[in-house]
Amino acid sequence: MNTGTRSTTPLIRLSGITRSYGRGAAEFQALKGIDLDVDEGEFVAVMGPSGSGKSTAMNILGCLDSPTAGSYEFQGVHVERMTRDQRALLRRHFLGFVFQGFNLLSRTTALENVELPLIYRGEPAASRHAAARAALKQVGLDGWEDHTPNELSGGQQQRVAIARAIVTGPKVLLADEPTGNLDTHNSQEIMELIAGLNRERGITVLMVTHEPDMAVYAKRVVRFVDGRVDSDHRQEVSA
Repeated sequence: MNTGTRSTTPLIRLSGITRSYGRGAAEFQALKGIDLDVDEGEFVAVMGPSGSGKSTAMNILGCLDSPTAGSYEFQGVHVERMTRDQRALLRRHFLGFVFQGFNLLSRTTALENVELPLIYRGEPAASRHAAARAALKQVGLDGWEDHTPNELSGGQQQRVAIARAIVTGPKVLLADEPTGNLDTHNSQEIMELIAGLNRERGITVLMVTHEPDMAVYAKRVVRFVDGRVDSDHRQEVSA
C-alpha cells in the first residue's frame, strides 16, 4: 500500500506486483497486486497468516523470485527488467539475508561462515578476515571466531548469521522469521540487535514475522491477507 506522495524516490517500490504458480485449473495466485513503498532507513515488519503472500513478497524483494506482473524498483532501477546475473549482483552488493534456520555451514567456523559473502565477491583473504572479525564483534561474538555452529547456542548461531548478512555493508536486511527457532530471551536479544543495526547504521530492515512481540520493534507494520496488503501503519518504538 503506498503511503502517500513522497518528495524523494523510495529505496524500494513495488507497483501492481502479482505472482502466480501453475497453469490452468491448477493456477494459484500468491500475490494479487501489491503496492508498497519503503524508504531508506525504515524498519518494516511484514505480518499475515500462513498463505497470505508475505514470504512470496520477501522472495521477490530479495531477488530470489520474479513477479508474474508489475514493477519492482530498487533505487529507481527496475529489478524485473534485470538479467539473472544483474539480480545476483544486486543481492550480492545491496542485500543481506537472515533466515529462521540460521543456514550456517556446520563444519565451518563462525569466522569462515561470515566470510562467505566476501569470498563470492572476490575479496582478498586479509580484508575478508578483518571484515568478518569486525562483523562478529559488532554482534557481540568477539572471541568466538573459531567456534563451529555445534559449539554455539541458537542465539549465538543467529548472531553469526546476522554478522554474515551485514559483513558486505548492505543497504537492506531481509529477515524471514529471524526469531522463529529461539526462546523468548534470545528472541529479544536478536530483535534488539536488529533494531540497533537499523537505528545506528541506518540499514533498512524488512522482517517477516508472525509474532506480535517481535513486530513491536519495527517502526511500521504491513499486514498481508490473501495476497494483498490489508493494512499499513506506523507505530511508536521505545528507545
